[in-house]
Amino acid sequence: MGTDTVAGSETATGEKPSNNPLSRKINKILETRLENDKDTLDALKELSTFFTENTLRSRRNLRGEIEKRSVGISEEFVSALREVKESVDAMYKEVSSMNEVCVDMKRRLQATKSETRHLIHQTNSLQNQSHKLHMQEKVAEAFVKTFQLAPDEVSVIKGSTRESPITQEFFTVLEKTQKIRNSTKYLLQTGHQKTALDVMEQMNVCREAGLERLYRWCQSQCRSPDPSPLLPQALVALQERPVLFNLVVEEWVVVRRGWLVRGFLDALTIGGPGGAPRPIELQAHDPLRYVGDMLAWVHQALPSEREAAQTLFAKCTNIDPAEQTRSTVASISESVCRPLKTRIEQMIVIDQGREGSKKPVQLYRISNLLRFYHNTILQVRLF
Repeated sequence: MGTDTVAGSETATGEKPSNNPLSRKINKILETRLENDKDTLDALKELSTFFTENTLRSRRNLRGEIEKRSVGISEEFVSALREVKESVDAMYKEVSSMNEVCVDMKRRLQATKSETRHLIHQTNSLQNQSHKLHMQEKVAEAFVKTFQLAPDEVSVIKGSTRESPITQEFFTVLEKTQKIRNSTKYLLQTGHQKTALDVMEQMNVCREAGLERLYRWCQSQCRSPDPSPLLPQALVALQERPVLFNLVVEEWVVVRRGWLVRGFLDALTIGGPGGAPRPIELQAHDPLRYVGDMLAWVHQALPSEREAAQTLFAKCTNIDPAEQTRSTVASISESVCRPLKTRIEQMIVIDQGREGSKKPVQLYRISNLLRFYHNTILQVRLF
């Protein structure tokens, strides 16, 4: 210790320090600033936990105590590492087992794949064929929808029974047959002549049956006092068959002529409902009034006939509706010409047999009356 003190004194006085190793270590320890050495502080702090008494015995046993604690820590580390190793070994066994299973599955899968390669190829072929058939089915459905009538549509256009009524659905199906006939030109353009001719023949058969049924229905409606609102539309459909169209118009004229002349004769002999107005024949003793009443009745009856004819031909496009209306009204009104002419002539003949100075004046007044109603009825027929 005396030597170290002397060496320290010499260093403090600026003299050359000793080369003694122990002196250098002591000097190094003395020069170290413990507050900045974290490892040393941590070591001292740990040392304070078990080195509580600074005695000679404690200092002598310090090294052994430190080694003993180091051995304990090492044993704890070994114990913890042993648990980790056991866990890793168990995991390795599990992974090895899984690897064996996977290898076995891979081997079996390869064997199965090799065995089922032909089946897979056949399955793919069947799937492709199924897809092709599905596309063909769609094309066939589209063709049938475009160029064929559904069974219920055929039933509608042909009628389940002879007395089946005509509805709006009938005209829809009839129009569809015309559209199909127009669409067959696309089949002809694509080279499907046989298919186009077959479709055309089927549509012609259905359309002819529908027009024939429509013609019979129109005739029955012409005889009805309250015809269906679909009658004008039916005439539009019959325009492509002029013969059937003219027969329906003739039936309409014949029926309306009969109703008009019957109504005229009833007005002459029976009068109105309940006796009002009175029969026109009761005015036969007054020629001017008699003729005026007959002409007035005809003038009142013709507007309703004109309106009925206008409604009947309103939708027709292949004819002039106005001209057809005038022709029809003229044909209908012709039915009352004969009874009207007969009675006027009879009245004139009877009146000629009478004597009196008023006879020429009476004839002149009747002539003016006839001329007036002629112009009036002509306006009704024209407009």
